[in-house]
Amino acid sequence: MANDKKDDLGHLRVQIDQLDQKILDLISDRARCAQEVARVKTAADPDAVFYRPEREAKVLRKIMEKNVGPLNDEEMARLFREIMSACLALEEPIKVAFLGPEGTFTQQAALKHFGHSAVSVPMASIDDVFREVAAGAVNYGVVPVENSTEGVVSHTLDSFMDSSLKICGEVVLRIHQHMLVSENTRRDQITRIYSHAQSLAQCRKWLDSHWPMAERVAVSSNAEAAKRIKGEWNSAAIAGDMAADMYGLEKIADKIEDQPDNSTRFLIIGNEGVPASGDDKTSMVISMRNQPGALHAILEPFHVHSLDLTRVETRPSRSGVWNYVFFVDFEGHKDDPVVKKVLERLAERANDLRVLGSYPKGVL
Repeated sequence: MANDKKDDLGHLRVQIDQLDQKILDLISDRARCAQEVARVKTAADPDAVFYRPEREAKVLRKIMEKNVGPLNDEEMARLFREIMSACLALEEPIKVAFLGPEGTFTQQAALKHFGHSAVSVPMASIDDVFREVAAGAVNYGVVPVENSTEGVVSHTLDSFMDSSLKICGEVVLRIHQHMLVSENTRRDQITRIYSHAQSLAQCRKWLDSHWPMAERVAVSSNAEAAKRIKGEWNSAAIAGDMAADMYGLEKIADKIEDQPDNSTRFLIIGNEGVPASGDDKTSMVISMRNQPGALHAILEPFHVHSLDLTRVETRPSRSGVWNYVFFVDFEGHKDDPVVKKVLERLAERANDLRVLGSYPKGVL
């Protein structure tokens, strides 16, 4: 019986080796095809754009539709995401600015969306991300826009008011927060806990229960918190897996967020519009006259034409006291006939209307 099992295992290993060779050959064929695509595009247009968000969204959706297991749809799509990222890097490596330093959730979102072959560039602030993309120093930027627990990131919304950049995509990231210490930390003498303000808020109840006397210090990012505790013996940090791994920290408590389904949505910003992918969202900012019924005037066209609103946020306008602008997300692409009708109706009622972008819904 033992010999039979060894024979079976040996046959299976041979089969895996053969399959690995086939996979290797097919990935190499795909990479060579990507190089040929780059050659054809460059010959036709020296300024050709290689990364097409709508094309990649279609490919990943098709992979998930055709997947028959045993790997689940998202796992299979992530594998293809990395293959596509590596092949695209042969055409032209993508440079992506993110809210740094390295190890933030924003960097994790950037790599989830673009794959690990993209060149991620840390920025000190959201404003810096917008400036780098606008200047053409990077191809795209990734910025947080809302958290399921703590709500909208107002700094990101306000940045769109002064920018001509377009939203090219979105990515949603499950956020798991961990209590981290360094090799220098005296665990029984922790008096200070560093983290981003949003993360401190997302873990408020856990902190009240476990570390009620510790000072909570908000810093620019979770990665910055992770860096700080390396040189302090009486402090800990709240951050994610990427920061823990990058700075060699140890978890003394994991998944301490108050809401188990805690997620953050990030936007991909760039200089070019995105054609329809077949399953899209549109974001816009609307400035209304300061009069009764302004919100109803915005919502009514969506109801009449049966378009699904996914988010409405209000921010103070810079044009005058007690004036407001509305940030609106809805399903559909700006080139869809129904969406065009809604935008026309809104343009008649608004002081100003600007479409921030139509883009594929997040696939992963």
